[in-house]
Amino acid sequence: MEVAGIPSRRGDGTLVFKICFYGPSLGGKTTALDWVYRREGLASGDMQQIQDPTGRTLFFDRVVARVSNVVFQVYTVAGQRRHKFQRQTVLKGTDALIFTWDSLIDQWTENIWSLKELLRFYGNKMIPEKLFDQPDVPMVVLANKRDLEDIVEVSKIRKALDTAHLDHTLIYETIAIQGINVKRAFVYAARQAVLNHYKKLSGKSMEAA
Repeated sequence: MEVAGIPSRRGDGTLVFKICFYGPSLGGKTTALDWVYRREGLASGDMQQIQDPTGRTLFFDRVVARVSNVVFQVYTVAGQRRHKFQRQTVLKGTDALIFTWDSLIDQWTENIWSLKELLRFYGNKMIPEKLFDQPDVPMVVLANKRDLEDIVEVSKIRKALDTAHLDHTLIYETIAIQGINVKRAFVYAARQAVLNHYKKLSGKSMEAA
């Protein structure tokens, strides 16, 4: 599966990047995206949603956001295990990932399953070739629901990421329903996607010289 995103370009020259919120069902992906859309003023147009009566995403949620002079198409994927093929479809061409980790202790297994699936889809594209390098597809993790009881320590999430060779990945402690740290994490992911693109362009220019 080819996953490394190449941003598209509009007729006016505006670059369009793709960011995906990933993670287990009911972990807070749609809530975080909704905050970006409704509260932060980064998104425009209508928020497209396909959900079942419980609020679970059936295929994807989508908004168009703008940070500075760059446009981002922002998606969430359906988190339930049976929606694997929908996730593969939505993920194609992604430039950056926001993994929404459900901090509840009883959701630990679902988080690990989702992370392992993502690694199967993306392989080494999420892991830098060299220390301090940027991976082809950068990711940030939202340790969500930090306002609840019976949640895991962030250090345990950190250990799980380190074990998966994702020790370069930042973790933001978030409360998506209140928007705490959601914008910071989103802007970081957006910035990394743009920097990654221009770094690749710079590398190609040097090779051609």
